[in-house]
Amino acid sequence: MQDMNIGLWDFALRLYKAPDVADACLALQERNGVDVPVLLFAAWLKHGSIALSPAKTVQIIALVDEWRDDVVAPLRAIRQRMKTGPKPGPDKHTETLRDAVKAAELSAERIELMELETAGLALATISDDSNRSTDENLALVVRYYHGSTLDSEARKSIAIVERQ
Repeated sequence: MQDMNIGLWDFALRLYKAPDVADACLALQERNGVDVPVLLFAAWLKHGSIALSPAKTVQIIALVDEWRDDVVAPLRAIRQRMKTGPKPGPDKHTETLRDAVKAAELSAERIELMELETAGLALATISDDSNRSTDENLALVVRYYHGSTLDSEARKSIAIVERQ
């Protein structure tokens, strides 16, 4: 039986705040190109006992690729750039703008999570993978972004997220 009582947004916030999870997610993002909302989505599905397959992973990621590439990623790039410049920043005046960009980035990720949640709830009702294990959900996502081989650092980061 799937336990999807907690919404993806609330689940993602709680999981991301757990010890070491944010660092593990960001490490996977930086080293492996992983989309953190998709990773948190895979963890949510695992929590709900819904297994991903490689084909479903590709289909679900395709639902949010354009949004991530055209909205989330540019906002993230601007926020990260404003951390060190350009002139006149960084200063207290540009920090206010950077905070607004950060809030917009978070809002964009929330929209992405809403799209993923809708797809996940559909999976819960039509899942044909009842015999599949949920143990590979996060690894499937990382492999999608980085390739078939997971190095020890990626496996360590996945384990941190999964143990919560």
